Amino acid sequence: MQQAYDYIIGGGGASGLYLAAVLAEHPIYKNLKGLVIDPKTSYENDRTWCFWEEGIGAWDAHIFKQWDTITFKSDAFSNTISLDPFQYKMIRSKEVYATLMDRIKKHPNIEFCYEKINHFRDEGIRVLVSTDQHTFSSNKFFSSILNWRLIQTQTKYPLLQQHFVGWFVKTSNPVFNERQATFMDFSVSQKKNTRFMYVLPFSDSDALVEYTLFSKDLLSLKEYEKAIDSYLIQMGAGEYSIVEKEQGSIPMTAFPFEKQNSKNILHIGSAGGWTKATTGFTFKNIERKTNELSRFLESNTDFSKFTKSNRFRFYDLLFLDVLHRYNEKGGMLFSKLFEKNTPQRIFRFLDEQTQIIDEIKLMQTMPTGIFVLAFLRRFFGLK
Repeated sequence: MQQAYDYIIGGGGASGLYLAAVLAEHPIYKNLKGLVIDPKTSYENDRTWCFWEEGIGAWDAHIFKQWDTITFKSDAFSNTISLDPFQYKMIRSKEVYATLMDRIKKHPNIEFCYEKINHFRDEGIRVLVSTDQHTFSSNKFFSSILNWRLIQTQTKYPLLQQHFVGWFVKTSNPVFNERQATFMDFSVSQKKNTRFMYVLPFSDSDALVEYTLFSKDLLSLKEYEKAIDSYLIQMGAGEYSIVEKEQGSIPMTAFPFEKQNSKNILHIGSAGGWTKATTGFTFKNIERKTNELSRFLESNTDFSKFTKSNRFRFYDLLFLDVLHRYNEKGGMLFSKLFEKNTPQRIFRFLDEQTQIIDEIKLMQTMPTGIFVLAFLRRFFGLK
């Protein structure tokens, strides 16, 4: 016998839990019967989220560390840059999960099922969701389950990955400046890819040091860790201990995820294209998109109408076309971006909050030739 719900959320990560918390307090959904399905029964610090923000934000009480300046480094351009009026903020995932769970558990009409979803389909009136042990039905289904095979097997849209290994380290020598986050350090060997170090210092001897690539293929764990060790040696860190480790891979693609949606199924989080294609940043997009979805649900029940494409999708597509074809030029492209533009303009552009005139000014700072070629290839459907 199928267990019936008004709505089901597939996946209990950041996007699934944030949506569950918002729906629990939503004027239309707050009294409906909901279910969150995820095999995870406990939450740890499995990832670090960072984002830029002006002034006080919704997560300020949970900020682990924030910075008012960032450092950008490459062979072509290096600078320490003030972010004012922005701050670059860091938050640990365990605290986010705990806060969202506290909000959800105040509403007994939302249940949890600790199983893995194997399949779901829209039957027109109801959505069927199957796990190894159960089949559920619901009026609406929100899926945060990323279909890697879907984006890997298509060829129309380039796919890169932002893949990384990070060490939380404590060093014997005071080599960090806790007031400055190293946003991108391209001084490491590029090896025909886009590779950089990302450093978030918490004191002069404590930091998260992360080796990050924007490229097609992953590396062996040994390669990431060797790069971090070499970087710490080059900094003069001395003896160091590794307090924690983290590792991840985030899809970078302008694939139209909304085409998976139906009247009763909506994909959210990275599965819904909520990850910024050109940077891999997701956390603030989850907040923005979920709040946008909350407003949408007040007057609309057809999920296929939720996501609308815009000009920023095309900008992302062109940049990824270039980065996919000329992956070794990533350091040069980002150097041009940060040398010729303020971080304020860059951040607002990435937040899709700029006007056309600002976008034209930003584009004029990039190498014209390869982007014109990318546009022509895309316009005429050339390989």
